Amino acid sequence: MPEEVSITMNEQLQRFETSVGDEFAYVDYRWYQGDLALMHTFVPPEGRGGGLAMMLAKHVLEYAKEKKLQIMVYCPVIAKYIKMHPEYEYLKDKKYHG
Repeated sequence: MPEEVSITMNEQLQRFETSVGDEFAYVDYRWYQGDLALMHTFVPPEGRGGGLAMMLAKHVLEYAKEKKLQIMVYCPVIAKYIKMHPEYEYLKDKKYHG
């Protein structure tokens, strides 16, 4: 997996994505009461094992940080990344108890 991948926000499909061969790796999101709800991370088999899911997680969290958004975490990959990088814990909406 390359050190730098191009991750874009696809607002139409509500996901942050990067191409992997003929497929996409992505983090699905939804907007809920102003929060960025992080739903699911998917990496196709061809892109697994190289840290791509963690790169996507970091990108999404940096986006939320930059835009001063609170997040709701439903995705176990994002939850794992935050556990490994507690500096992002403050982004979680305290009203949400997920």
